[in-house]
Amino acid sequence: MLLCRTVRFGDTDAAGVVHFARLLTWCHEAYEESLERYGIAAAAIFPGTAAERPAIALPIVHCSADFRRPLVCGDPLAIALEPLRIDPGCFELRYRFSSAGDPVAEGLTRHLAIDSRSRQRCSLPEPIQRWLEASALQGGIQPL
Repeated sequence: MLLCRTVRFGDTDAAGVVHFARLLTWCHEAYEESLERYGIAAAAIFPGTAAERPAIALPIVHCSADFRRPLVCGDPLAIALEPLRIDPGCFELRYRFSSAGDPVAEGLTRHLAIDSRSRQRCSLPEPIQRWLEASALQGGIQPL
């Protein structure tokens, strides 16, 4: 599985290169797609209406991005991610971006499990724990 896309004009800034915030959007899309491919429905993890709110929220508490070379409109883009459990209530995702086989960027998001009502830390939900375990068995890297 490899998440592939092409850089679009709307992904770029006035200088004609990918806007820095776009990389983090792609990170989250890769995360969502990985969960879906594992069989975890978005509604089970991400809030919808207040009545459909999952019991456990997974907010991003840290993110970062490093750019190795500029990406411009028309560049092919492949994204692989590496989920890693930090502790029973926290995990992070490392994202590796390549274009035509060359590394072009890296991203990272760290997620913390909290009870949706009390906003207190808690353990990761069971589907996420299974997804992390499956990833570890596959050697960490999950090409999308």
